[in-house]
Amino acid sequence: MATVSVIQSNYIPWKGYFDIINDSELFIFHDDLQYTKNDWRNRNKIKSHAGAKWLTIPVGSREDRLIDEVLLPATNWGHKHWNEIKMSYSKAPYFKSYKEFFEDVYLGQRWSTLSEFNQYLIKYISQEFLGIKTQFINSSELNIPGKKLDKLINLLQKVEASKYISGPAAKDYIDESRFIEAGIKLDYKDYSNYPEFLQLHPPFEHYVSIIDLLFHAGPDSTYFIWGWREDTNCNLI
Repeated sequence: MATVSVIQSNYIPWKGYFDIINDSELFIFHDDLQYTKNDWRNRNKIKSHAGAKWLTIPVGSREDRLIDEVLLPATNWGHKHWNEIKMSYSKAPYFKSYKEFFEDVYLGQRWSTLSEFNQYLIKYISQEFLGIKTQFINSSELNIPGKKLDKLINLLQKVEASKYISGPAAKDYIDESRFIEAGIKLDYKDYSNYPEFLQLHPPFEHYVSIIDLLFHAGPDSTYFIWGWREDTNCNLI
């Protein structure tokens, strides 16, 4: 029995995504779902001198494909994204600590699919930069039938989940009774009260890619995702 989260792979997601990963024993990339355009799968925000700015991988707007079927274009989008990142964060205190890794990801390697690229970045950042021990698998490996909530419940039962961690937005459409029937505890992640840190280009913005936190806080990044809660709990004792 395990604590499980199930989310589509996102492009360099924000810190809340990694907060959920850290709370889970098993994290499932749910990429055998229909691709949706103008979503977090192929884009995210960074903090530039002009404010929050979108970085978008140009994969087209077709929705008649699954997320793990989306091919990456053979264009120079990687160079463009890396140049935008450098312009925005080259003066951040820990930019040089991560520069070699991200430069290689964008310029030194070739990626076939959006899922492959997203999942590599998420797993590497989780394990190597944030020290997360969570196990990762793909939903496609499990060959689970069903659609929407039926598929999610089937997926959780397949991996013998005892608890499911969901993002708070799911409250609007999840039928909680289905989890009770399945004997799975449902927890919604609370994204509130993340502490601010010294961020270039004020005013402060929470809802940007994890790379913003890494470049500004370096080895202290985990404090600003989950470590601060330990201090809060200690103060309540």
